Amino acid sequence: MSQLSEPLNSSHKKSAFSCGKELLDTYIHKQANQDIKRKLSACFVINDANTNLIKGYYTLSNNSIPLEFIPARIQKKLPRTYHSIPTTLLGRLAIDDKFQGQGIGKLLLIDALKRSYDISKTIGSFAVVADPIDKEAESFYLKYGFIKLPDSGKMFLPMKTISQLFE
Repeated sequence: MSQLSEPLNSSHKKSAFSCGKELLDTYIHKQANQDIKRKLSACFVINDANTNLIKGYYTLSNNSIPLEFIPARIQKKLPRTYHSIPTTLLGRLAIDDKFQGQGIGKLLLIDALKRSYDISKTIGSFAVVADPIDKEAESFYLKYGFIKLPDSGKMFLPMKTISQLFE
């Protein structure tokens, strides 16, 4: 499977993006380019080929989570020498209002998981971590098998599980 998304670039119409969540709208309008330049995150978009409107976007960055945040049943399989476990952070995922209800969120998630899985073959990453913005986002990630991390509000999907989708 090739990637459905492409890196955010100047041809994409960022100012027209509106998902109805101010934090996510402001990010794509004002902060995404700076984060990319500073190597704080990478932003990928699915755009409308005819208009260059952004249908949706997600961000990825390196991350780690404390070993004690991982559920005990998974933690017992990990070496005790790691105090933090390397992960990939799916920091933001948003769909423009004009394109909601068309399965774009699922496509973005699959694309992000595929990209994260491919990267994990060369750089260690135990899981993809999501940081849901609200209960609606949490429900979305739960639907796709993400596991809640205790005491953090974050959720994760082990790379071992993700590998089963793409191998």
